[in-house]
Amino acid sequence: MIRRLIVNADDFGLTPGVSAGILSAHRHGIVTSTTLLVTAAIDAEQLAALRDSGLGVGIHVNLTLGRPLSGGHSLVDADGRFVRDARHAAARADARDVEREVNAQIEKFAYLMRREPTHLDTHHHVGLLPPVTEVVLDAARRLGVAVRSQNAPARARALTAGLKTPDHFFGESGPGAYWSLARTLAHLRALPSGVSEFMAHPGWCDAALSYSRYGRQRETEMIGVGTSAARAAASSLGITLCHFGEL
Repeated sequence: MIRRLIVNADDFGLTPGVSAGILSAHRHGIVTSTTLLVTAAIDAEQLAALRDSGLGVGIHVNLTLGRPLSGGHSLVDADGRFVRDARHAAARADARDVEREVNAQIEKFAYLMRREPTHLDTHHHVGLLPPVTEVVLDAARRLGVAVRSQNAPARARALTAGLKTPDHFFGESGPGAYWSLARTLAHLRALPSGVSEFMAHPGWCDAALSYSRYGRQRETEMIGVGTSAARAAASSLGITLCHFGEL
């Protein structure tokens, strides 16, 4: 039985503490992949470290946090900021504005990383909702990269579009910390055959993250996926760690 595992740490660039935690969880644990939040103000030294880290790096397409790169009117509230609720944001979004913003984020990624992304996923899972779904799938097709599939319908859409995507998905982000060490070890032992993705949110909870409902939980995930115990367990179970670019 061949079992391959992608452990993707979402939100690189969200805050310096989150970015530092992701880099540490890759060095010491089982994090193999991350997705860059290109709309954030990212520390130049951390960005350089990311480029040199060996992590697979995708785009965390964002339509729900901060401000857009493209200024699409249907994407923002009266203050020019994204609408945080994903369902509300998608319901009011014009597909043309979504396409312009996704393209702007792809261009920003290429400028920051100096290479193409390994895959696309979306902040707050907004990519599960129309019209965002088709825009993201079209962008992935154009780039020739993989996508995240959080459930069976999403996986079917990706495969129908001719895109690579994992066979299985595990992960959540609230209200409690998801990837405790106990949960990580249990999931590793029960990992099905094929390719699985663990969606994770490790990071150090710094002052810039004080607004978030998923702050201190990230430090629990640092233990769950960012330490040698998880790495040793994956190795002993014969699980091959990989990233989206290796599908």
